[in-house]
Amino acid sequence: MEVVNHKEEIPFEHYLEKYQSLDPLEAAERLNILYDENSGKFQLRFMGHLYEVAYPAFAIRPLDKEEGSKDLFADSIPSQTFILRYLLEGKAVQSSGKFMTFREVPTYGELYFKPFDGRCIKRLTYGFGFKLKAFEEAMEKIPGAVRIDMGDIAYEFELINGYRMRFIFWAADEEFPPSAQILYSDNFQYGFHAEDMVVAGDLSITTVKILCG
Repeated sequence: MEVVNHKEEIPFEHYLEKYQSLDPLEAAERLNILYDENSGKFQLRFMGHLYEVAYPAFAIRPLDKEEGSKDLFADSIPSQTFILRYLLEGKAVQSSGKFMTFREVPTYGELYFKPFDGRCIKRLTYGFGFKLKAFEEAMEKIPGAVRIDMGDIAYEFELINGYRMRFIFWAADEEFPPSAQILYSDNFQYGFHAEDMVVAGDLSITTVKILCG
């Protein structure tokens, strides 16, 4: 008897069904992304790489990576669910250039803070807090990621088409353990739901862990 991962597969199937009735031209205009009517393909960027997403038979394919290489965004159910929700419900909103903590997201910040803290802040802190050199080397592999002058080491990168994030670390010392913070460009609060922002943190951390080897 096949075991169903309800946490991942049922939401994925739900949004996959909704995707079949998506108006691709409306989605492309709403998100300000390319859609080729002839091939039935969207184009978008995720963590510096270009992808195409097929419609109506949903599939994600990296356009600028080696053929056959493992790709988190194209291969995992959480990332596929994330992109389905992005195409179905997201929208292009210009950032003012300011950044905000998750807790500063109106209404939802407190409600989803506990899962965000566990899946993102703690995972980032204890995944890289004692391996900052490896973190730096991994971030340098992300196209378009830039080191910024915050904390002891910090990087800013584009998560997906115009939505940017920052990972910030403070190194451990004799008195305190390492700590980390995640900031989101201020357009996230308009273009994504809070639960999507948790997933955004989770997916980007997993990508960095893969790049660490």
